[in-house]
Amino acid sequence: MNSIRSNVLAGLTTSFALVPECIAFALVAQLNPLMGLYGAFFICTITALFGGRPGMISGAAGSMAVVIVALVAQHGAQYLLATVVLGGLLMVLFGLLRMGALIRMVPHPVMLGFVNGLAIIIAGAQLEHFKLGGHWLQGAPLLLMAGLVALTMAVVWLLPRLTRAVPPALAAIAGVGLLTALLGLPTRTLGDMAHIAGGLPAFHLPAVPLTLETLRIILPYAVLMSLVGLLETLLTFNLTDDITGTQGQANRECVALGAANLASGLFGGMGGCAMIGQTMINLGSGGRTRLSGVVAGTMMLLFILFLSPWIERIPLAALVGVMFVVAQQTFAWGSLRVLGKVPRHDALVIVAVTAITVATDLATAVLCGIVIAALSFAWQHARDIHAEVDDSAPGVRTYRPRGTLFFASTTHFQELFAPAGDPARVVVDCRHLRLADHSAIAALEALRERYAKAGKAMQLSHLSGRCQLLLARAGSSALA
Repeated sequence: MNSIRSNVLAGLTTSFALVPECIAFALVAQLNPLMGLYGAFFICTITALFGGRPGMISGAAGSMAVVIVALVAQHGAQYLLATVVLGGLLMVLFGLLRMGALIRMVPHPVMLGFVNGLAIIIAGAQLEHFKLGGHWLQGAPLLLMAGLVALTMAVVWLLPRLTRAVPPALAAIAGVGLLTALLGLPTRTLGDMAHIAGGLPAFHLPAVPLTLETLRIILPYAVLMSLVGLLETLLTFNLTDDITGTQGQANRECVALGAANLASGLFGGMGGCAMIGQTMINLGSGGRTRLSGVVAGTMMLLFILFLSPWIERIPLAALVGVMFVVAQQTFAWGSLRVLGKVPRHDALVIVAVTAITVATDLATAVLCGIVIAALSFAWQHARDIHAEVDDSAPGVRTYRPRGTLFFASTTHFQELFAPAGDPARVVVDCRHLRLADHSAIAALEALRERYAKAGKAMQLSHLSGRCQLLLARAGSSALA
């Protein structure tokens, strides 16, 4: 019973934080706010029911909203819905091909940069609520807003020291909302962002021509949307695994996310993916099972159908305060302490991914981080290759190279040998040498040619079965 209660309360708390985010992202994409709320209902509920990571919250995400701004501006909302449907199908295909495991290739420094960048973005997005009509609040309105935000943050931080019976974020939102209502404080509410009353979402196919021209328009956006959505989902997936100490099913989550986007597009909702801020709120409020996600998603629909008069009275200051705490808790403060202790290339990856996430977008940042990490890895392994020389046998020099021979180490590998000064017969003992790619094959062939031009014989010995097969498939003369 305690588990059910804590997950229901966690889902309720998360739903309050979902509303302003989904409305804001819909407005960014120049869409009706209800499209963001409908999208949150379908995506949150379906991924909670059928996904591979209980406790993680998905919804209409800002990273995907930014991707489709140009599409909506040029072609309208119906083309967006078609894009969401196609993007959902691509996500399902990604999961069915079991490509979710690719997330294991993301280095830990990239993960740290990811959470730090998103934490800064979450905090920065809240500053927009301190503006009115494009101008910063001043005087009494600014002081009132700042005071209510500070009060909300204080409740979230201090309440757990007194009791854990109620999620601190829920208590803060309810308490600040009640305070502003009783005192009649003139502060902005959710209703000032948009009115969220509406009806049940209706099924309809996107009203676009079923032609190759339509496919040409929506396919690039669908591919980009699906990649960004999957990337943010799988990174949040890994973070949730770490926080909960459990292991989810990445491919199942990809399929469920695709199905959720497909349903959202067919019922007039935006596309979406995992949302790190709302996930942190859910986990921090005790949400660990599918129930918390289902409650959060279902509440979105109830807000639209029945509860909009009450929800629209929630002070924005309370939600801003909660999100500021989420940003503070999401930021990996430990990464600042280790910057001077970890290898410089890892520190560079953390800082670069954080900065690029804030300056551009998540997909670009993660790609840059992986490239930097991969180049650093290649450079280090290229320098690790070396060889021992044995002249104990008369008239024969034996080289025993050690390390991995691949594209980055071939130049250093060639420098280990001196055909001009070697005897007439040379043996390359490969028992400790690993051939990794075609560049390795080419390097061995080039070495054999160097010895042939010097009028000397080179022989390979102790090749592993895998290396022999690699050379044989390539038809390499180095085996002769």
